[in-house]
Amino acid sequence: MSLPEIKYPVVCYGEILWDMLPGEVLPGGAPMNVAYHCMKLGVNPALITRVGHDEDGKQLIELMEGQGISTDYFQMDFILNTGLVKATIGSNREVTYDILRPVAWDNIEWDDAFASLMSGTNYFVFGSLASRSEQSRSTLYRLLEAAKYKVLDINLRSPHYTRAIIEHLLTDIQLLKLNLDELELITGWFAGYRNERDRIRALQDKFHTPNIIVTRGAEGSLFCTEGKIYEHPGYKIELADTIGSGDAFLAGMITRLYRGAAPDEALAFASAMGAFVASRPGPCPPYDISEIAGLMSAGVGQAG
Repeated sequence: MSLPEIKYPVVCYGEILWDMLPGEVLPGGAPMNVAYHCMKLGVNPALITRVGHDEDGKQLIELMEGQGISTDYFQMDFILNTGLVKATIGSNREVTYDILRPVAWDNIEWDDAFASLMSGTNYFVFGSLASRSEQSRSTLYRLLEAAKYKVLDINLRSPHYTRAIIEHLLTDIQLLKLNLDELELITGWFAGYRNERDRIRALQDKFHTPNIIVTRGAEGSLFCTEGKIYEHPGYKIELADTIGSGDAFLAGMITRLYRGAAPDEALAFASAMGAFVASRPGPCPPYDISEIAGLMSAGVGQAG
């Protein structure tokens, strides 16, 4: 059965920026990364964001248009600059970030066109980072009221979040994605738990979240849905860096769920997406979907 024609099945909200890495500068921001991979996987995204009236903003717009990603919902800021992040890669290839503020994506304003956009989309994807400023947070809250299916990709970057805001964002969402450290931090606010499965159940019970994904790096991932927990061990790769691998994972998951895949099938594909991007430098490497299929056919095992 063919899916109904929807212009933007996925809408992403929040930051778009330049990652200033050692030796290179790359476009980034979790919402942009998710949009890029959704487009690569054949599901058309819209991206709500804001750039500065500067060369950095102009280049980001040109890059998105070059990838076929709509910039219809990009805003231009004539005061604040386009977002920049200074990234440092450690000895274990983990990345730490200095996220400059205030920047253009801290100032996303409500547009009445958003209401019709929300009414026609299947998945509204947002993170916690875009809630760090009052203006973008206010716009996000209005979008959440209009969205039908809300996907929260937690992104706890100190000092850019508060417990009160995170708890608000966790209320009335349909899909939550977070990593193991974030799972332990958030559930630690409420009580002590013996293991990650207890922590997942605790989150579901407290916030009534029907679907929770936990990524565990080299240890694979978990997907709790309809009261059942699915587990995937990950894929064997040669690690390049971890930048954007979680965003690729999420894009793989929601595009497969959109096409009606079973939970275990969606988790396996999402795991392959995350592993593949971790095997390439940067968050948005060029690739063909056949390369993801090739990784999956090579078999599973501890990634790293």
